[in-house]
Amino acid sequence: MSAAEGPLVVGVDTSTQSTKALVVDASTGQVVASGQAPHTVSTGAGRESDPRQWWDALREALHQCGDAAHEAAAVSIGGQQHGLVTLDAQGDPVRPALLWNDVRSAPQARRLVEELGGPKAWADRTGSVPGPSFTVTKWAWLAENEPDAVRATAAVRLPHDYLTERLTGQGTTDRGDASGTGWWASGTETYDEEVLAHVGLAPALLPRVVRPGEVAGTVHADADLPFSRGTLVAAGTGDNAAAALGLGLRPGTAVLSLGTSGTVYAVSARRPADPTGTVAGFADARGDWLPLACTLNCTLAVDRVAALLGLDREAVEPGAGVTLLPYLDGERTPNLPHASGLLHGLRHDTTGGQLLQAAYDGAVHSLLGALDLVLDEDADRSAPLLLIGGGARGTAWQQTVRRLSGRPVQLPEAKELVALGAAAQAAGLLTGEDPAAVARRWGTAHGPVLDAVERDEETLARITGVLSDAAPLLEREPDRHGRGRP
Repeated sequence: MSAAEGPLVVGVDTSTQSTKALVVDASTGQVVASGQAPHTVSTGAGRESDPRQWWDALREALHQCGDAAHEAAAVSIGGQQHGLVTLDAQGDPVRPALLWNDVRSAPQARRLVEELGGPKAWADRTGSVPGPSFTVTKWAWLAENEPDAVRATAAVRLPHDYLTERLTGQGTTDRGDASGTGWWASGTETYDEEVLAHVGLAPALLPRVVRPGEVAGTVHADADLPFSRGTLVAAGTGDNAAAALGLGLRPGTAVLSLGTSGTVYAVSARRPADPTGTVAGFADARGDWLPLACTLNCTLAVDRVAALLGLDREAVEPGAGVTLLPYLDGERTPNLPHASGLLHGLRHDTTGGQLLQAAYDGAVHSLLGALDLVLDEDADRSAPLLLIGGGARGTAWQQTVRRLSGRPVQLPEAKELVALGAAAQAAGLLTGEDPAAVARRWGTAHGPVLDAVERDEETLARITGVLSDAAPLLEREPDRHGRGRP
């Protein structure tokens, strides 16, 4: 038996490339066991994964946790947002899931915005202006390109929904993840029947939205997992909402998350509705809101630049007027789904280290550009930024954020915040507490603070200027050979 002080809970993070599971002491927040297993993502025009890989990875990660998982009293799944999972009448995937970073639905996104009243109408209705990352645009793409798959679909789920349903046998989701679909109305907190009718998606195909603090179900007998029968299953949520829980966020505190994608967000008591589409008006997992801006290109893009240069990711050198926009997978913020990387200002004396620093600068510029829109007017803009995600451990990332933000940066010592947030949600089922209060009790946001440095206005202005001047190139749609066209 475990030597934990209180009941054990399991928090899961099913991300783009792997699934992680933590067994956590609900009393102290101590991680008593962990496991991780990978899954694959397709390359080429789209980004797809077989949902069955997520289930296999979850089973493997939990089995790595050993006896501690069997002792757990509750479990919750945090997962990558937006992905379109289509299931047949037997509950099997009709086709691989379309992931958040699959931008093939850019034409459908533009059409949907135009056909249903324009950007402001969408922001007022759903809290967000849907881009190609949103699930509704992926469904529209599927209906146009693979009608047989649509006809075979008996249930539509998000990635975390799929795993929760495999645990409980019941189709459920939560308000946080539902708010990223484009078919959930943030004003009424219900599915938007007009949007669903417009894209030909029957409401009966969608999961029930579980309220914050409500039990989604229990682990059913044939789940083939190391849980005791009757283990409680929480609603789960999307990865950013789970990380917000994991940090115990209070309104007004800004978070920069540096992962495969980059995000900046803050908890707000006010329902957001940005008609420019820069800020997504997501719900959080507690009952408040989580205005968020996301870039597709973050650590993965910068690491790719480092690999092309044959450099370690930390081998940066001070810049010399060179600008690199690392839009290797198109971009979401700014909204440039067809863009590719762009380099400007190259000289004979430009070094590889300077090019690498320019990639960091380009990635962080995109995130900081949305920060003021994410924060409420009364937020303290001199307070430390919480820096999380895989990139937060890198010195080059830390120093770039400090230099371009001009703000102090706090580095939470807790790792795997998505899984910890899911664990806090599971713990809340047992104790009746607000999951964010659970995380604050665990001290997950504690960590060193790096002092503010003078903001590098020159670099920020130069990147903004290049981005503006290069707009005609970045906005070109590729032809069938992959070349840009006006």
